[in-house]
Amino acid sequence: MKVVCGLGNPGPEYAATRHNVGWWLLDHLQQVWGFERFRRDGAALISDGRLDDVAVRLIKPTTYMNRSGAALRPLLGDPQFNPATDLLVVVDDTALAVGRMRFRPNGSPGGHNGLKSVEATLRSREYARLRIGIGEKPPGSDLADYVLAPFDEHDRVQIMELLPVAAEGVEVWIQNGTESAMQRYNR
Repeated sequence: MKVVCGLGNPGPEYAATRHNVGWWLLDHLQQVWGFERFRRDGAALISDGRLDDVAVRLIKPTTYMNRSGAALRPLLGDPQFNPATDLLVVVDDTALAVGRMRFRPNGSPGGHNGLKSVEATLRSREYARLRIGIGEKPPGSDLADYVLAPFDEHDRVQIMELLPVAAEGVEVWIQNGTESAMQRYNR
């Protein structure tokens, strides 16, 4: 089974925020792939389905960003699950311009609290991630305020236009791995 985990915060007050682009992509994937509706399962909302011959689970942690890793804890008991090959974490990135995305096979959390939590749970940095650019915070502004604010209309449109491309990239990751997704979709 391949697992795509989109980081975000639960609740309507966070739904439109920059920090929730991981959830935006998972909602898009669930819809275009025709997966079952998201249902509560422990510390997450999950949706299961198949993409061609591969079982796929979509996970949206409901623990708030700083404790996102808790949603992955149940997978650690599965001897068939290998985070290095079977997990893709979708996350917002202030170091990338809006409308850009990057697949990475591993790496540091880069100051992102959601990735720090995932790393602490997995006890490893060896898992793929898809970073979706939300743009750099304005000088003098607070990072938390920036990521917890909604996009302006121009940036929101750019993100919405990126979702189908990101979905194609996730399909490539599922079928062919991180390197193929990087070569075709990093921009």
